[in-house]
Amino acid sequence: MRPLRPLDPSAPLAPLVRPRRLVPGDRVAVVAPSGPVVPERLDAGLDILREWGLDPVVAPHVRDRHPRFRYLAGEDAARAHDFQQAWCDPDVAAVLCARGGYGVQRMTDLLDWDALRAAGPKVLLGFSDITALHEAFALRLGLATLHGTMIAAQAFVKDGPTRDHVRATLFDPESVRVLGSADARTLVPGTARGITVGGCLSLMAAGIGTPDGRSGMAGGILLLEDVGEEPYRIDRTLTQLLRSGLLDGVAGIALGSWQDCGPYERVREVLRDRLGGLGVPVLEELGFGHGDRSLTVPLGVPAVLDADAGALTLEVPALDG
Repeated sequence: MRPLRPLDPSAPLAPLVRPRRLVPGDRVAVVAPSGPVVPERLDAGLDILREWGLDPVVAPHVRDRHPRFRYLAGEDAARAHDFQQAWCDPDVAAVLCARGGYGVQRMTDLLDWDALRAAGPKVLLGFSDITALHEAFALRLGLATLHGTMIAAQAFVKDGPTRDHVRATLFDPESVRVLGSADARTLVPGTARGITVGGCLSLMAAGIGTPDGRSGMAGGILLLEDVGEEPYRIDRTLTQLLRSGLLDGVAGIALGSWQDCGPYERVREVLRDRLGGLGVPVLEELGFGHGDRSLTVPLGVPAVLDADAGALTLEVPALDG
């Protein structure tokens, strides 16, 4: 397996190092780098992991809540320490995020990235605010990660297909190389090949100009989704990405859910207006993100987007070995 190394944020996208898949008996760490968790959902998620034959270890501050900013799961230093210790533990095969929310960017610069790099590749799973960690891991470590539901999320605990897709991705990634949904539709026709990249739209925009911000995504299959953003705010954020040059050279775009963003037809108008002029294939409603049912999508792997067939096909399994 290739060693982990930092990437040039302006270079065309290339495949990243894939960590090994999980096997029964693996120890996995559960962390809360963003918002506070719902205790009952956390307990239910841990029980599911145990049913899968995994050995989950809960980081010390996962159940904390920041004393002043109640939207954070504990102090920044405590959340960073939990993540650092979990990742650098040689007995841990995967770090699974308990939930998203907000807070990753507050603690990212408190991490020892040299130590994280030396710890070698392992699985990182999460989405929403965890997009900031996905980007940091791609650029600072050159590591492929998994954009998928968190283990204390409603979808993981309550929705069987969502949970089954997480499990298949972790244990049997060959079985989930073709990603699609019954609702997938062509927004702009065509087929494109590239490296998967992206996540939550607002977090991609928030990373511009930061140490973990890219200056380009040439050769990328860009995944975008969001939650609770009105159409005009989606317009504003997409316009920021366009004006920054971040979307120059993107090979294709796959769009996920836009839950609580207003009537979808209004959202769709904005997506078509802002992205249609790029001249690349765009597939909508692929089925990942904040929806009640969600696919797990690897970031940093080569894939083919077929906007006409409504599918994203991974050229390699999400995980190695």
